[in-house]
Parts: sequence; structure tokens; C-alpha cells
Amino acid sequence: MKTLAVIPARLASTRLPEKPLIDVGGKPLVIRVLDQVRRCENVDRILVATDSERIANVVAMHGGEAVMTPESLKSGGDRVAFVAALHAEAEVVLNVQVDDPLVGPDMIDPLIAAIEEDPEVQLALLAKRIENEAEISSPNIVKMVFDRNGRALYFSRSPIPYPRNPGAIYYKHIGPYAWRRDFLLDFSSWAQTPLEMVESLEMLRVLEEGYAIRCVETFRDTVEIDTPEDVEALEKILAAERRDNS
Repeated sequence: MKTLAVIPARLASTRLPEKPLIDVGGKPLVIRVLDQVRRCENVDRILVATDSERIANVVAMHGGEAVMTPESLKSGGDRVAFVAALHAEAEVVLNVQVDDPLVGPDMIDPLIAAIEEDPEVQLALLAKRIENEAEISSPNIVKMVFDRNGRALYFSRSPIPYPRNPGAIYYKHIGPYAWRRDFLLDFSSWAQTPLEMVESLEMLRVLEEGYAIRCVETFRDTVEIDTPEDVEALEKILAAERRDNS
């Protein structure tokens, strides 16, 4: 199946101005993410979807491809759908977040495989077991529950499940999404749904419309870059990796 990876990269950012162009470990953030996706053998093409000529120029300088998208698009998902509509040859479309510089083949390839191996899977995403208890109560961490077949039951910014009895295990959603292209285009045409608006989580639109989401467990965590503190944490990780490889 032809796979297209799209990295939405908007210049404006409320918490971290011009986030895609921030230097992280000697590279602009958008290029670090691009290089990580380039490592995935099952991705046929990578496009950076942006509303900024500056970002497009940086991508071109590093040998990548950028597509200009309208500034009116409201979300990264909208930008991915916009690009997908231009590429009918793609069967699987990946939405890879520009704030996820630790993404890699071990996260992306299993999502592609989930779609390739099961014709009923329209959308696949990652589930990571929560090991830091502070994340359970954080509204910035999207918690998720799924059935024994890996189908999502619900996503929430609140702790789910509620620990009425001991033994609760918590999972969070991290990283990229993998869509069948036709389903992504359908999804982008639907109106927002009530639970989606309450929680501000797009994936709830899929569930509220009655469709399944395949959850693929990953055992490696990532660092999402939203604040200067996140940049500092990532720099420490990269420095440790350089020491280990020296």
C-alpha cells in the first residue's frame, strides 16, 4: 500500500512561538521530525504541510518537500486532510506531529502494519502505558481505554478508568495517527460532535460517529515539545544518546 506521511507545521504557536523552527540538538524541530520519519522503510513519501514560506524554505534547504496550506485551516488534522486530498495515489496517510521529535520506525511502522493487515481498520494510533503517576491527573495527557481486541472505547483528559477498586492500569495516546485516505477525507467533512467539543479531542468524533479505532501498544515514550522546559528535557535526552554512542 502506498503510504504518505504528512507533518503539519504551523508557524504560529501560543506556548512556544515559531515552534517548528526552534533549534533542538543542532537542527530545526521540523527537520528533526522529518529525519526521523525518513528512517521508516514503509513510508513512500513525506510532505511538510505548512502555512509559512519560512518553514517551507527550511524544509527545502534540508532536501524535503513542503506543501503550502491555507492559513484558514483550523487544525493539524485539517492540514493533513488538505494534503491527502491532493494525493489520490496514497492509500495510507500518516499524521506525524511536528512537536514529536522522538518518533521513529518502531512507532510508525506498526501503525501502517495494523492497516495493511486488517481491511476493517480505518484508523490506528498508539497507546503507551502510563508509568508517571502525575500524568494520570494531567489534562494535557490524553488517557484512553480499549477493549481486548485493541479497539478504542474512549479518550479523555480525565483519569480513566476510575479506580473504584485497586488494579487500574492507565494508558495514554502519543505520537502519530495512521488513516486510510478515504476515511480521513470523510472524517474531515464531518461536523464536530458533542463529546469532541467538550473534551477537545478529535478522536471522539470518530467514536461518536460509530467507527472503530485500532489501538497499537508501544513501549517507548516520547517528549512532546510545547514549552521551553520540554526543549530542555529533550536536549538532555539527546546529550545522553550522544554520550552512549561515543
